[in-house]
Amino acid sequence: MPVSWSTDELRRFVEDGVLIRRGLVHGSVLARARALVGKWRNEAYDPERLTAYTERSFSPELEEHPALLDLYQKTGLAELAAELLWPAAAAPVARAQIQIRLPHGAAQPVKAMHVDGVSCPHLESRDLRTFSFIVGAVLDGSATADAGALHYVPGGHRRMAEYFATDWTLGQPAQTPEDIDDLDGTALVAEPGDVIVMHHLVPHRVGINTSGTPRVMAYFRVSHAQHADLALEALSDPWLEFPALSALADPRPVVKGEHHGRSRS
Repeated sequence: MPVSWSTDELRRFVEDGVLIRRGLVHGSVLARARALVGKWRNEAYDPERLTAYTERSFSPELEEHPALLDLYQKTGLAELAAELLWPAAAAPVARAQIQIRLPHGAAQPVKAMHVDGVSCPHLESRDLRTFSFIVGAVLDGSATADAGALHYVPGGHRRMAEYFATDWTLGQPAQTPEDIDDLDGTALVAEPGDVIVMHHLVPHRVGINTSGTPRVMAYFRVSHAQHADLALEALSDPWLEFPALSALADPRPVVKGEHHGRSRS
């Protein structure tokens, strides 16, 4: 059966900025990836690098390993990702990012509300490391809100586009406006084998894991083939890189310099 999004799912993505496809990854593909990351954690994990892992990626030496790339390339996930950008092309995805929220509330940095690749603390403030959307496969972990799940702001991509158009300039340290900072977000509750898709502009955070099982995610950043040329403009135009979805979105433009929300003082 071909893998595809329904019209209702596409409308939900436009409205909320997030989708979940249950049980897409399973069998040997899931088992190999989970075993690979588990072996790395048992044999190569360095507790002294916990902050660096959390900011960037766990098991960085495995980011191009076939067992991880198979999660994207051999499950239908690549086809689902391409469909969101159609008829534009997606850039090749050649690496995975592993994120682990350690169990039992370990002393791991808590990520505040943010959007990826903008004013990141480990990047130069003028560096943009953005993309079109992210997809994540759950490899391990409990499907509860307090087990290290991603928390996101439903529809927050619209507020962030407004913020980037009116209250933000490239190089400033603030990642999100105060009204977004103050939100707890909604937990993306997903079980091993489930896949989540989240628009780049959706603000999100990650909290502590109070369960007894590590929360392990494999993420893939997906970009429009011309993202390098569109990146700055796409911050204030959520559907610039999604030609087929733009007709489903709110057509009201955000005008640069027009103020719609509370900015930082």
